[in-house]
Amino acid sequence: MKLMRYGAKGAEKPALVDAQGTVRDLSGVTPDITASMLTRAGLQKLREVDASKLPAVAAPGRIAPPWSNMGKFVCIGLNYADHAAESGAPIPKEPIVFMKPTSCLVGCNDVVVLPKDSKKSDWEVELGIVIGDVARYVSEADALKHVAGYCVVNDISEREYQLERGGQWDKGKGCDTFGPVGPWLVTADEVKDPQDLPMWLDVNGKRMQTGNTSTMIFGVAKLVSYVSAFMTLYPGDLITTGTPPGVGMGIKPSPVFLKAGDDMRLGIDGLGEQRQKVHAWDPKLIDG
Repeated sequence: MKLMRYGAKGAEKPALVDAQGTVRDLSGVTPDITASMLTRAGLQKLREVDASKLPAVAAPGRIAPPWSNMGKFVCIGLNYADHAAESGAPIPKEPIVFMKPTSCLVGCNDVVVLPKDSKKSDWEVELGIVIGDVARYVSEADALKHVAGYCVVNDISEREYQLERGGQWDKGKGCDTFGPVGPWLVTADEVKDPQDLPMWLDVNGKRMQTGNTSTMIFGVAKLVSYVSAFMTLYPGDLITTGTPPGVGMGIKPSPVFLKAGDDMRLGIDGLGEQRQKVHAWDPKLIDG
């Protein structure tokens, strides 16, 4: 299944995308797609719904994050060797784990608002893992049983905040609007191999990133198992898995960073596409 939510902030409606690509409203089945519905049992109930009998949505308008009540937004850093190289960092011996606050979460096509005095905001196309069943000290062999599905994530990062102002990475990763997710949550049964997904990102029509999840240092099963040893993962938690090369800070000889008016487009095969317009700081764009 491809699950999604649409509508204005605070008034989102649940939907699925049928085999023909038609958006079908799920409001008659459930008032929302919540994190608690992403367990194996919850998803099975949705699979039993006859999509052909659901109302078609001709123009869904705003596409919201695919589920509500996300508990944790967990991130993995430097998980592609060639991205580590362009960042001037050694290849990690263990996954690098950091967090983005859920306050950064926005829909796939919502605007990205640069924080005040931003100088080095950057892009990162990433595969997102959505947890379905509770995972605590799960083995790598069993890890994928705890995955509800996958999604596209743009792990937007302010590099000066992240790397030049001391402390942890989180403050460069958690700015408002720095977590576009979606358009869909594609359930795991529709993703034949999460380690063979082409991905890309364009800025102003120029291809900046081209990659494939096959080149991850630590694969999906390893990451779920690893993170579950440090924190319990609950339905609706998100793990975003690192980015391939081509980020702005890696451009030689002069890095390129986001500015107001820029247009980002990105996608992962089978998981959909995103598009974000970049704006200068304006709290009305965040709260509106």
